[in-house]
Amino acid sequence: MRAAAMNTTLLRRLLPWIFGSLGAIAAAGCASLPGVSVPPAVMDEPVVVPTYDRQIRNWERRYAGRDYPRHSLAEPAAIAENLLAFQNADGGWPKDLDYLRILFPHEREALRRVGAGPSTLDNDATTTHLAYLAALYQRTGDTRYRRAAERGLDWIFLTQRESGGWRGADVDAITFNDDLMAHVMHLLHDIEQSADYLAWLDGTRRGRASAALTRALACVLRSQVEIEGRLTAWGQQHSHETFEPVEARSYELPGLTANESVGVVRYLMRLEDPGDAIIASIEAAVHWLHDARLEGIRIDWVPIEPVRFRWHTARSQPVVIEDPQADPVWARYYEIDTGRPFFADRDGVKVYALEEVGLERQTGYAWYGTWPASLLEHDYPAWRDRHGRPCVISGR
Repeated sequence: MRAAAMNTTLLRRLLPWIFGSLGAIAAAGCASLPGVSVPPAVMDEPVVVPTYDRQIRNWERRYAGRDYPRHSLAEPAAIAENLLAFQNADGGWPKDLDYLRILFPHEREALRRVGAGPSTLDNDATTTHLAYLAALYQRTGDTRYRRAAERGLDWIFLTQRESGGWRGADVDAITFNDDLMAHVMHLLHDIEQSADYLAWLDGTRRGRASAALTRALACVLRSQVEIEGRLTAWGQQHSHETFEPVEARSYELPGLTANESVGVVRYLMRLEDPGDAIIASIEAAVHWLHDARLEGIRIDWVPIEPVRFRWHTARSQPVVIEDPQADPVWARYYEIDTGRPFFADRDGVKVYALEEVGLERQTGYAWYGTWPASLLEHDYPAWRDRHGRPCVISGR
């Protein structure tokens, strides 16, 4: 038993290398590639669901490129076969795989035996996969797609914690990082609102989705950080027990985050009949995002000699430049007690200048961004107009 477990672990670790190597060989001159019979009804029309861009981008960063044969977006039935192959026995999907790659029979057999990694909601995994298959079932009536989507949804129900939240891949905590909570809530909201691509879902699962969404919304409101009686924003991860921000990876220290808070607010703004608590939450978070903007600087990416790290290749380096004319930017993290932007390297030591972080983390993580700009300039004013509330702030 122990030897079998060791062999399974070794094979799972080798799968990315196997996939990359075989793909490169095929791209170099394989005369015939395995095909998938595509029903005429879905031959040329892509399925429009949330993108796989993050997953594909992470695969390319990790394994240096896209040198292998791939399906086009106009081959939804072939893509669906990949999604069926990558689905785990528990119903979920692993993260960071290119679902457009053309799989060979021995690759599919390896996936059948050991999978490609644990199921997760990280990096848009599982939610996007089951949404794709749900939409394709609605179009084709292929019951394999329906069963796979149902199993994925059941896995989401099963993995919701007592807190009302879901964990990511890095730490067992309520995870807002990479919009994980927001993506799940959007999916459950679509079910509750009978969105077209989920119109076929049975009543029992609709009821479970509505109940899960109610718990998740309560979790979001309880997690919003309050400082001296004033609501602010959210962290990347929060404790299931205390609902306070907690550390995840060594460089992801507890703090308020501009990026993930935008995703939460965008979901809350989707609610058609928000009560007083939702309105107060949105207003507080928007005001915090407005106050957290950094003016007078811009972030330039300066070309450097390529440096290969474990998870990515650095070809440019971020440099903070003083510029009074620059548009506002936001830091990824802000201290809860001071509101001061901070950074960290893999040693977990908090610093207050990006240049104090090593090149690997400088280039392998988004420390600055413009995430709230569109929210403040467009989404928030539009939301206030819909609800007859005067707009009191703008993006600048």
